[in-house]
Amino acid sequence: MNSSEALLPAAAHPFDEAIQLRRDDIQPDLFYGGTSAAYGNMVGPFGGITAAVLLQAVMQHPQRIGEPLSLTVNFAAPVADGEFQIIARAVRTNRSTQHWSIEMQQQGETVTLATALFATRRETWSATEASFPLLQDQPANQTAAMPVHRLPAWVQRYDIQVIRGMPGFMAPEQPPSGDSVSMQWIRDEPRRALDFCSLTAICDAFFPRVFVRRREHVPAGTVSMTIYFHADSVMLAAHGVQELLGYARASRFYNNYFDQSAEIWTPSGNLLATTTQVVYFKQ
Repeated sequence: MNSSEALLPAAAHPFDEAIQLRRDDIQPDLFYGGTSAAYGNMVGPFGGITAAVLLQAVMQHPQRIGEPLSLTVNFAAPVADGEFQIIARAVRTNRSTQHWSIEMQQQGETVTLATALFATRRETWSATEASFPLLQDQPANQTAAMPVHRLPAWVQRYDIQVIRGMPGFMAPEQPPSGDSVSMQWIRDEPRRALDFCSLTAICDAFFPRVFVRRREHVPAGTVSMTIYFHADSVMLAAHGVQELLGYARASRFYNNYFDQSAEIWTPSGNLLATTTQVVYFKQ
């Protein structure tokens, strides 16, 4: 293994350790990394951390221009615990946009395939048509944190305060829900300043909607996820370590698959990202 960039000293935050990459000194599109037990899921790593490390490869690439506008991740196979390689290649660079192909490999096989769109933004007229979710007078830090006992490791990397839509297996005393809507405050645990990579992971930090709608735990996993970023690095830096408000829902459950869409807001009402997923579930 050739590497021109030695691993950085151990980072203070587990998220930064989890997305560390080292770039090959001969092939600039090739990066090396490994999964983190701190972000483990029931099988393999948390999908959000996988998406974040794929984005990190582009963020570290010397040919990158601009900042991310969108990221689509297709989880082609389970990611195994251990080492992986990422190939991040700029397939087209225009005046203000740049298109990327990103591939994660293990044992010579592709396990995750992604595309990303980066761009340089110019100040223009702006507006938000989506409505800020109704909080019902439940500001951050005045709602009980979700219990994490016996949950996968990645859940413990977040402080999640559920306002609505607790997964059924965590609140069996509650009656079945008529919808799959969840609303929750969320931040990194311990606190960490927000950036594009951590925002990417947070976009996946919702339990599958079937857990909320059916109020039971069934095998489920994301097959494909797309994130649209509606903020730049200046806005994310200004947000700092505050909580974010997440709002998630599904449109249809049908024959082993369902969609899942979500919005990520600041407490002051700025929409930072929207995301959609296709999720497999087994009945």
